[in-house]
Amino acid sequence: MSGLTNPPAQQLVDGKLVAASDGATYPILNPATGEVIGHAPDGTADDVEAAIAAARRAFDESGWATDVALRVRCLRQLHAALLEEGEAFKALTTAEVGMPGFMMGAAGFDVPVDGLRWVTDLLESYEFETDLGVARPMGIPSRRTVRREPVGVVAAISPWNVPTQINLAKIGPALAAGCTVVLKPAPDTPWVAAELGRLAAERTDMPAGVLNVVTPRSNEVASVLASDPRVDMVSFTGSTATGRAIMAAAAPTLKKVFLELGGKSAAIALDDADVASVAGATAFTACIHAGQGCAITTRLVVPREKYDEAVQVAAATMESIGAKDPADPGAICGPVISQVQRDRVESYLRLAEDEGGTFATGGHVIDQPGYWVAPTVVAGLDNSSRLAQEEIFGPVLVVIPHDGDDDAVRIANDSAYGLSGSVDSGSLERAKAVADRIRTGTLAVNGGVWFSPDAPFGGYKQSGLGREMGVAGFEEYLELKTLAFPA
Repeated sequence: MSGLTNPPAQQLVDGKLVAASDGATYPILNPATGEVIGHAPDGTADDVEAAIAAARRAFDESGWATDVALRVRCLRQLHAALLEEGEAFKALTTAEVGMPGFMMGAAGFDVPVDGLRWVTDLLESYEFETDLGVARPMGIPSRRTVRREPVGVVAAISPWNVPTQINLAKIGPALAAGCTVVLKPAPDTPWVAAELGRLAAERTDMPAGVLNVVTPRSNEVASVLASDPRVDMVSFTGSTATGRAIMAAAAPTLKKVFLELGGKSAAIALDDADVASVAGATAFTACIHAGQGCAITTRLVVPREKYDEAVQVAAATMESIGAKDPADPGAICGPVISQVQRDRVESYLRLAEDEGGTFATGGHVIDQPGYWVAPTVVAGLDNSSRLAQEEIFGPVLVVIPHDGDDDAVRIANDSAYGLSGSVDSGSLERAKAVADRIRTGTLAVNGGVWFSPDAPFGGYKQSGLGREMGVAGFEEYLELKTLAFPA
């Protein structure tokens, strides 16, 4: 991992790379082996306080919020540094996150790094002020303008599943908008976030305090980020339960909240679709990164008359993929992130049996060092089962029969979530008609791919509030100010 820091990693607070204020660290584990690969500073309440104070001071007293040219320069410097150290960053991600190498060309690294370039290009051309022209409100001739200004101090709280993608999807638009940031990564994956902080400190001209990275192991230590009145916005990605807690903590100060939360997305095959192809593709998707993706389609909804075929194809696909060392070039499904997560997935496998489901393949954890779950296809359950309703975050696919287009739409929408999904049909018009009735934030129609830096991502219902990426994601970090002048 040439070019990257040796353990322990360091926090970035007020422009300085520092250990925890009390010197404490905690181990970073390799999910594939369970072995310690490094240490992260166990940030204290004092460290979080210092980071918030630094971000507040940088927003209020430096020129970051108003100097577009400076922001463009610094973001391009960070982008160049990520490209230069890309191979080492990818190796670190595989080791820390357990992410298979093939994902580095997509959500693991290349796409989010390109997203940083995209948002910097947007910043260069973005119109922060709009002229509404002259009108006579209440009989007074006035010229009105709408100005877009940065929200202020942003607390960015990210999960462990695709950390570089989510870290950059938060700090890139926030910094481009002129905000200052305190980034708090998940304690399972602090290292890749700490490396972003190191690159910002060593390779860019960002003023001290513009970007801070703190790595407390305790969520209680980090909880002040949501309640502190000096923080103007919280941008959180993670579980729906934690999202609710963040909303509650933010409510007393009425700060802006962005939430990207859970999902239980449905892949629908209509009766004129190639069901075998849809089943194989959905099983493949459910295996990617051991199913640890909020937008992964983990419900396969197929015509009842083709149910057995779909189950058999999905099972054969998962068996051919298997669970492999994420450093293996052929790996699709690696380990889950931790013992806690493996135990959670195993509890759902036992629940599947209790609910009357059967395993067409898998259905067990793998007894070897690290945190492994066999790719699993669950048959015999309907959409009311907990396996079909709750987010598992493991390589587990539930196959559900439908009785026509209306029933397929009903099943897809019968969920607390509304994050993503897919529809496949032999007729594009028919697929689009079904897609129009599904209440999700993203949807793939007949194999289309929506994941891209310029495409907004987010969900309906309990999948969250707001959008990440795209122009909409950039504008999450802006406030609107309307000005009126004598005409």
